[in-house]
Amino acid sequence: MTVPVLQSTQRRPAAPPARRPARSRQARVRVLAYAAIAPIVGGYAMVATVLAVVVASASNIQLTVPGVLLAAIPGWLAAHHVPLGLGTHSFAVLPLLPTALLMVLVARSASRAAGRLHLHEPSQARLVVFPIAGAHAVVGLTIALVLRSGPVTVSPPAAFFGCGAVAALAATIGVVRRCCLLDVAFSRVDPVVVRGLRAGAMGVAGMAAAGALVLAFGLITHWTTATAIFEQSGSELGSEFGMFLLTVAYLPNAIVAALSFAMGPGFTMGTFSVTPLHLAIAKLPAVPLFAAVPANQSRTLLGLMIAPLVVGLFLGWTCRRIAPRPLARLRGVAVAAAVVGGTAFLLAALTGGRLGGGVFSPVTVPAGLVGAVALGWVLIPAGLVAFFAGPKQARNVRPVPVAVVPEAVEPEPVAEAEPVIEADDLEADGEAEDIEADDLEEDVEDEDFEDEPESYEYDPGEEDQEEDERDYEELDEAEEEAEFEDDVMAELEAEADAELAAEDEAAESTVDEADGDEDHSTARPDDK
Repeated sequence: MTVPVLQSTQRRPAAPPARRPARSRQARVRVLAYAAIAPIVGGYAMVATVLAVVVASASNIQLTVPGVLLAAIPGWLAAHHVPLGLGTHSFAVLPLLPTALLMVLVARSASRAAGRLHLHEPSQARLVVFPIAGAHAVVGLTIALVLRSGPVTVSPPAAFFGCGAVAALAATIGVVRRCCLLDVAFSRVDPVVVRGLRAGAMGVAGMAAAGALVLAFGLITHWTTATAIFEQSGSELGSEFGMFLLTVAYLPNAIVAALSFAMGPGFTMGTFSVTPLHLAIAKLPAVPLFAAVPANQSRTLLGLMIAPLVVGLFLGWTCRRIAPRPLARLRGVAVAAAVVGGTAFLLAALTGGRLGGGVFSPVTVPAGLVGAVALGWVLIPAGLVAFFAGPKQARNVRPVPVAVVPEAVEPEPVAEAEPVIEADDLEADGEAEDIEADDLEEDVEDEDFEDEPESYEYDPGEEDQEEDERDYEELDEAEEEAEFEDDVMAELEAEADAELAAEDEAAESTVDEADGDEDHSTARPDDK
């Protein structure tokens, strides 16, 4: 019989790629130097290009090429979110969009450097992060020292630590995937925390979308005011283009302020306060984004709080299946709320700052209050939804006893009692011997009956050929054993018959001799 062999369709794992040879020390230095200098030069070129376009499109601004290049130097620091000094005043309300673009440049440069150096372990991430962060910090400190005697001043410690921190954060983000930083971080926490972190990232995106919707609602409802502010900037193309670039650069700041307004804390500008419960502002800065600020106090402003509430409910619905137990789901919701609250705190701290010496200085978005309120907007509604909308735990139900039907047991054959025969004379002894011989034959027949194999019933509906052949082989073996036992029993019976015949002949000869010597009477002793 041939057994078919099933061949697996699963492909064998491919052989690991051959390890590339390590680069020399000089090659590694060149790669790291390029990774550190390229984003610095690229960021400076981006800032200089924007200034050149604005100057070229405006007719009332007269700056030469050297002047544009010199003006781009403090602009590069401002893009790294380093506060600038304008005489006796400070300008710290810096746009977040240029900072985000510079971080993208640094992250891409770090990722390419890690790929060229074939880095794949978490401990190797510092080989890229430290040079990039150190180069940015040194360049920022150098610029701050050079600008000490100019009209724009920068604090050297702020420039050193500000540029270094932004570059380090961006470079770390760039090498996260290649150096498996997230994999190592996730491997040290349980799956509930990992799902909570992912839900927190979704919550940050949801809160940003909520702030953008609130800002868009304010601009649409006050579109005429925004258009008037835009026209007041000037009728020239350069002035309008410069106002457009300013609006786009401060768009992330406006989204954070709108989100703070929708969550409740709001923001302040000098002595003016802008919150849903308290609105006290006399005039607005000449920037189209401030047109979204409501003109009058109204109860309808409380309806804007629906936006963060919807985000919290959505996160709760997302976290309802992250764990089977309600307390575990609440732990995942707490992690997500902490991520949202921490991100809101950081963005609120970077949004505000000093705005020169005008009436609108300083612009303050209360970072601590915003972080705490964002955590509450996520923790309370999301926790309730995740707790009650999740899968229910099965209660401990005792098993119902099931009556077991006993199987039919065949009664064991009862052994018949052997008859007791009393022999009074030699004839009775002969009859007893005959009875014992008959009993011996019956015992042999019983043993033959017990040893007889059970009959094999073949089921024609079976389709498995291997099982059928196995059953046939077992049946043949059973028949051969039965035939062998029959032969053995036949020989035993023949021997028993021969022994019985010999005993009968001996008994008859003994009886004949006794008849010749003694006179046997038919009367019994009791009759005498």
